[in-house]
This record gives sequence, C-alpha cells and structure tokens, in this order.
Amino acid sequence: MGSETKPIVLHIGDPVKWNLDLYSQFEKDFTVIRPSTEERQRDEFMKGLKEKRWGDFNAIFRPFWNTGGEMGRWDKDMIPLVPESCKIFASAGAGFDWADVDLLAERGIVYCNSAAASSEAVADFAIFLILATFRNLKWCTTSSSSPATFTECHALAPVLSHNPRNHKLGVIGLGNIGFEIARKAYHAFHMKIIYFDVIRKSPAREAEIEAQFVGSMEELLAQSDCVVLATPATPDGKKVINSERLKLMKMGSRFVNIARGSLVDEEAVADAVESGRLVGVGLDVHENEPVVNARLKALRQVTLTAHNAGGTLQTHIGFEELSMRNIDAVLKGNEPFTPVNMHLIVKPEKVNL
Repeated sequence: MGSETKPIVLHIGDPVKWNLDLYSQFEKDFTVIRPSTEERQRDEFMKGLKEKRWGDFNAIFRPFWNTGGEMGRWDKDMIPLVPESCKIFASAGAGFDWADVDLLAERGIVYCNSAAASSEAVADFAIFLILATFRNLKWCTTSSSSPATFTECHALAPVLSHNPRNHKLGVIGLGNIGFEIARKAYHAFHMKIIYFDVIRKSPAREAEIEAQFVGSMEELLAQSDCVVLATPATPDGKKVINSERLKLMKMGSRFVNIARGSLVDEEAVADAVESGRLVGVGLDVHENEPVVNARLKALRQVTLTAHNAGGTLQTHIGFEELSMRNIDAVLKGNEPFTPVNMHLIVKPEKVNL
C-alpha cells in the first residue's frame, strides 16, 4: 500500500527491542508515530489528543508494561478524545484494569491484552508460591543467617510443613493463566483441582486435569486447602477476598494471589494469618504497589514478591509480538488474536435494500 494510505499506529512507550524483523515489516505496512516521554504525561497527552497532534490514528500500540502508561488510566476523560478512526488498542500485560475496556467497546475499539504471552511465566511463579505456602519457604530461605535461626528452623519447620500432594487446590478464575496453574499443580503435585469462574470450561477441558466446577466462590473457599486468585481486576474496584470471605476458609488453609493486589484486603489477610486460619500466604501483587503491607512483611508464613510472576525475557518478547500481530490482523480486516472486549462491541446491522 502507498505511504499516503497507510494506517497510522500510535506507539506509546519504549521502542521495540526484540522482534526487530517483525517490527521492520510492521513499519512498512503502517505509519508508526511514537510520542516522546514528555508528550506521554497525562496533561500533555490529553492536550495532544485534543489537538489531533498524531492525526487520525487507527491503532494504539503499547509493547511493554513498564513504559507507555505515563498518561494514567484510559477512562471517561481520555477515551472520548481518541479519534473515531481508532479500531484497536493492543497492549502488553495480562491485566487490563488501567483501561476502561467497556468504554473502549462503546467507541468500537477492541482491546487486546497479551495474557497468552505470560501464561507460562505466571503459572511457574504461582507454583513456587503454592509450594512456599505448604513448605514454609520464606522461613526456610531466611533462616541460614545465624546458627540460632538455622537450628530453630531445622528443628521446627518440618512438623509445620506439608506435601501438596492430594490437597485440594481451588482456583478462582480458570482462564489461560488459571488453567495453566491448575495443570502444573495437577501433574507436578497430584493436587485435586476445583475452580470457580463465570464461564465453565467444557467437559473435555475439565477432564484434562480432573477439575471440578463449583457453583460459587463461597463453596470454593470452604472446600480448598489452598486458594489461588487468578481473575482480572473488577471494574467496580470491589475486593474479591475480604474478611467475610476469609472466614469461610478452613482453619489452616493457604492463599496465593498472582492476579491484582486491588482484589484483596491485605489487612484482613494479615488478621487471618495471625488467627491461624491461614498458615501460608504467597502474594506477588499488592494493594498499594510499590508499597508492601508492613504487617504481612513481618510474618514468616507470608512470602512476598515484587510483581515478578510474568517477568521473563520470553514474556517480553511475546508481548511485543502479540501486540503487533493483533494490530496487523485488525487493520488488515481480520479477527484479533486476544480480544478482551469483543463481545461488548455492537456491530452495525446490515440494511437490506
């Protein structure tokens, strides 16, 4: 296609680093415009949108999760400024709480995340956190600093530690990531899998890991020996795990969060650990990142990481590639690979003349 007719892609964030051959073709097919860091600050970015500084662009491209978010949340103040020509917003990352995907759908813009690129990494990390809750890994990995702490842990940790085998793992949200966590836990640890989701998996998919669907989150919490939260953030900002729901869990159970920190009342989790209801907790995401709850940091039953679950080189490479392929597909008239809000987009009805 001629340069004058090429669709415009608004590239927010750092330059592409790994998929250089794919990006070279991407630049041939589309006109790529990348606002500077200064232009990506919220006030300046919104001013640029109002001025149509970047023209009637057709796609928004964010290939990394650690840059390209300088303008803040894409919300009711920002989305109406996006030109009507825009058809797709393709971003790195599995979560999408930083963009109002419902409002984007109202504007006819499909939002595509890159969860498929991070499923393996997040699932591996979740397995580590599950094991940490059963085997007291925070205690074990921090006790070699002195002979006294070494001796104490060596003597006392065994009777407080358990094999995950045959314990019941409850997964809240059996999407791509949730299913991969369950699959690994089933095959590696022979755990029994139960799950709750708004959409039930097919019988064939359930049979792969002998997963049992339960009809409510409350039922899952009551049955599970370890609960893994693997669901997207709620649009209304409500907590999925709060004090009331924690009280439904067994005494001596465990909890892992690799989803979003905003979904969990961390003070309630600390209370549950101190009361003995939770004997192991693993949190990769936190309510007020980068600040981590002080009470949880002080508890040896709690393993805390710095939102690292999806962070591998392979994930970064996959984010770049998947974002570009989604845009390429949509702007060439094909279906996107990983749409989040496609079901919300109302397509105009055909009129028979």
